[in-house]
Amino acid sequence: MATILTLGETALKLGLICSLTVLALFLSYSMLNVCDLSTDGCFTLGAAVGATVAISGHPFLSIPAAMAAGVGSGFVTAILQTKMGVDSLLAGIIVNTGLYSVNIAVMGGSSLLNMNRTTTVFTMMKDALKGTPLQGRTEILIALIAVVVVVAFLVFFLKTRLGLAIRATGNNPDMVKSSSINPVFTTIVGLCVANSFTALSGCLLAQSQKSVDINIGQGMVTIALASLLIGGTILGKGGILLRAVGMVLGAFIFRLVYTIALRLNMPAFMLKLVSSVIVVLAISGPYLKKQWPQIRRRMTHKKGGI
Repeated sequence: MATILTLGETALKLGLICSLTVLALFLSYSMLNVCDLSTDGCFTLGAAVGATVAISGHPFLSIPAAMAAGVGSGFVTAILQTKMGVDSLLAGIIVNTGLYSVNIAVMGGSSLLNMNRTTTVFTMMKDALKGTPLQGRTEILIALIAVVVVVAFLVFFLKTRLGLAIRATGNNPDMVKSSSINPVFTTIVGLCVANSFTALSGCLLAQSQKSVDINIGQGMVTIALASLLIGGTILGKGGILLRAVGMVLGAFIFRLVYTIALRLNMPAFMLKLVSSVIVVLAISGPYLKKQWPQIRRRMTHKKGGI
């Protein structure tokens, strides 16, 4: 029972932290209709900037600093797409490649930062809750607060005039142009906001595990995409709030499967395959569900013929 509880808490903590990246993809991919492949590099950028600022003695300042770095990453990606005519997929790949060097530079030329003796927002919260029942769950509490704030902001933002313009840009750019709305501006704002969430996710994960590796963001775009699709399958219909909650739930489910795979002593090199299989199942699930009656009729017909 204790093992199951530990598994659930680990999956919940990582799921909440990574759900911030899923919400970023929800904004850029689902709302703005832009496939941003700079997610891996931006996640690492947020982790590196947040860790560097925290190590310098400013744990609270690390959060806005990481988010500001994410805004910068999103701005460069958007400029490549809107002002320089680079395809969105290629723009994301270019920025992701360039961010590898930027992240190394932010980390002082090292590929690893150790934060074992660094005061973080998690250690500060743990000290503040010392002696209370929540002392052992400070990481989950902070991650939950971050997710609630981001979800509330998204629900509010996407209902504003600018948010509606961003959603319209994703649905029909030609109509947006005819309505005197600048799609360049909405794309830039959308990607800047989305990448700030990704960087925040990286910052919290780095401070949670008290270390930053240059490959900390590797595969995050796959994880976020899988979680996005899982969440869309579960709560894909409804208002912005319901869909955003679905994204968080999708991230938790993905992390739970991931954690169980680790507990079953699956080799580390097999985890990428697990991610790929989850993505395939999430994408093909709705299609196979729709096609199942026809497949069943064919199987029944073949049995009758035999």
